[in-house]
Amino acid sequence: MSDGTNTIFFPEFASPVRRIGQREFDFQRQVAIMAIVNRTPNSFHDQGRTFQLTSAVEAARKAVADGADWVDIGGFAFSAAQSGISVGEEIDRVAPVIAEVRAVTDAVISVDTHRPDVARAAIEAGADVINDTNGLREPGLAEVAAETGVGVVVTHSLGGPGKRVFRPSYQDVVGEVAAFLRERVDFALRSGIAADRIIVDPGHDLNKNTFHSLELTRRLDEITSLGYPTLVALSNKDFIGETLDRPQGERTEGTIAANVMAILLGARILRVHDVPSTVAAVRMTEALLGWRDPIAPRHNLV
Repeated sequence: MSDGTNTIFFPEFASPVRRIGQREFDFQRQVAIMAIVNRTPNSFHDQGRTFQLTSAVEAARKAVADGADWVDIGGFAFSAAQSGISVGEEIDRVAPVIAEVRAVTDAVISVDTHRPDVARAAIEAGADVINDTNGLREPGLAEVAAETGVGVVVTHSLGGPGKRVFRPSYQDVVGEVAAFLRERVDFALRSGIAADRIIVDPGHDLNKNTFHSLELTRRLDEITSLGYPTLVALSNKDFIGETLDRPQGERTEGTIAANVMAILLGARILRVHDVPSTVAAVRMTEALLGWRDPIAPRHNLV
């Protein structure tokens, strides 16, 4: 358990430099910004604003132009409050977006899915990473990742996408999330997924209440110390809204504060809705940590 004395945590990576798709990241001194693009009618933040194909492609292109290193494209929301969709429909939602975005950028593209056939179709369309909120529990998904050599994001959740978990409880949320991630990473390695293809995500708000997500954030170093790059998906989450009593659309400042704290505790990939504000916050944080020079230094220099 973290004793609260560490202000900045530098995770020990076996190899801090990662090549993901066509881009290279030095996670010892660099934070990657992942933009969220949902082709769903019911996503908790955008409420279907990028459900149409043209809107989704335009949003992805704009995110890259605004400075995103990575675009995460999903066709099936995590929430249990939705109707199920077929594998074919999920493929129809994500594959065309991925193909069009791949044609115009070398940014990393991930597919947010837990289904093997969707993942395979997305990879064929140009995806570099499988972002799985089910922690590789769906039979066959790990085999697809191993066979194709793509990256995987292994995320903690109790029930997985579309499954309702009533009043989730933990004896020690951080310890239990860390144990789950260790076990699923071991499974990934046994399945033939290379260690340098694995990323972990503690799954803020996924089958967790506000107190759980706050505890995960303040003790995030216990997750980042697992030795794999850690992704955090904090953007506009309910734990931020409930902490500040802010509705959707008014959680930008809370999101930035939570993301900066996550960086200081070792997070290296931020999954976000608002790319421009995140780029500014991340670049400033990197400069304060001595990882990046100022872009336009002039004050008292000329």
